[in-house]
Amino acid sequence: MRLGFSPLLPTVAGLLLAALWGLSVFAGWGVEAFCAGDESPSSCSERFGAVSSASALFAAVAAICTLAAWLRREGRAFGFLIGAGLACWVVAEGVLFLGGMLVQS
Repeated sequence: MRLGFSPLLPTVAGLLLAALWGLSVFAGWGVEAFCAGDESPSSCSERFGAVSSASALFAAVAAICTLAAWLRREGRAFGFLIGAGLACWVVAEGVLFLGGMLVQS
């Protein structure tokens, strides 16, 4: 089965989502975005850390799927694995965002 697009396109999209997730979790973008209110910064940061841990499960699956896709560069397997990886990155970002909104309130 032949893909109608370059395999680099979903890979770059996955890498950009990974970078956004990594900066949100490890560089403090998430804490800055969701814990900048009147509340105690330490308690909000702890709750956001729990959200980050939940999101990390999806991020790990996404990274594994992306790596597996490139190790198996066959058309159908690559398409399925890279698609699953992108979906997991979107879910990881969604968990981070929705969890951050809950932490904020």
